[in-house]
Amino acid sequence: MKKWISPALLVISFILSAIGHYANWDHTLQFVLSAVSVIFVAGFLGRATESVAHYAGQRLGGFLNATFGNAAELIIAFFLVKEGLFDMVKASLTGSIIGNLLLVLGLSIFAGGMKFKVQNFNVTLAGLNGSLMIVAVIALFVPAMFFNTHSITEKDTDVLSLVVAGLLIAAYLAWLVFSMITHKKYLADVTDDTAEELPNEHAPVWSRNRSILYLVLATVMVAFVSEWLVGTLETLTERFGFSELFVGAFLVAIIGNAAEHSAAIMLAMKNKIGAAVEIAVGSSLQIALFVAPVLIFASYFMGNTMSIVFTTIEIVAIAVSVFIAKSIIQDGSTNWYEGLLLLAVYLILGVSFYLV
Repeated sequence: MKKWISPALLVISFILSAIGHYANWDHTLQFVLSAVSVIFVAGFLGRATESVAHYAGQRLGGFLNATFGNAAELIIAFFLVKEGLFDMVKASLTGSIIGNLLLVLGLSIFAGGMKFKVQNFNVTLAGLNGSLMIVAVIALFVPAMFFNTHSITEKDTDVLSLVVAGLLIAAYLAWLVFSMITHKKYLADVTDDTAEELPNEHAPVWSRNRSILYLVLATVMVAFVSEWLVGTLETLTERFGFSELFVGAFLVAIIGNAAEHSAAIMLAMKNKIGAAVEIAVGSSLQIALFVAPVLIFASYFMGNTMSIVFTTIEIVAIAVSVFIAKSIIQDGSTNWYEGLLLLAVYLILGVSFYLV
């Protein structure tokens, strides 16, 4: 009976969201239904990706996880780009980065730390992740500095944005090769005798063909429900007086990352903190090094290039998140108090963004 609850909620939420959109229900109700549907569909997409990755093998499986891991955020952002809502796109990217580094990582470390006094993971991987996060901050800071000091024109900023985006994608692809192929054993997670095995951890629930079918179906469902969600955002911001910055950075980001939140927390509570950190930090790196650059190229081909220039508030929020996250994970061990510190910083930023 329990195994049918999640699929039933997935189907019901998706159907209600579709009816609300095409029947033109109240936009606030549409937003709530679409948000709930995105959460369930993103979870479905995550399970399908893991199952396909198992059959695809280590190398292709890693690529699939990297590609589909942030599919919900990418598709939501794509429709925002299509609508020309560049400020909300950048806010949602900012929210995804700080949400993963502070909220997801913070909750995971806190939950795991409440059950296990100290949890350890690969310190070398933590250091490399920290370095990559700093590269992402530099990539956002440099174009903003040159543009805001009027050192370059708006046209030159678009060129710089495309160049930086291309370099970030190249750096991300090189990281995939480095971490999953050439230095896979070097970056292997720390093993712990107290780590618990997750149900079906080594055996996929679905067959290969069904996994592929579900992956395609989940991606299509995410595309539809993301478009419905984006269509309600402008009305929501006007009705409740929210800024685009707050809606993009917190509401959209939390909804898009819901599946990752639960997965990371569950792993941490099984004393698999290395996997939890990889989900949280790895997802932030995917957003900064892959998703954001892809959106810049997508906007270019649509005829209206979105620059990589973020606002001062967004850059400061990302830099603060990277600074505290790097300082906490760099020693390769965590405890519940460090998780609490990350959550405190997230709440500080949340209140600040709300009051903007």
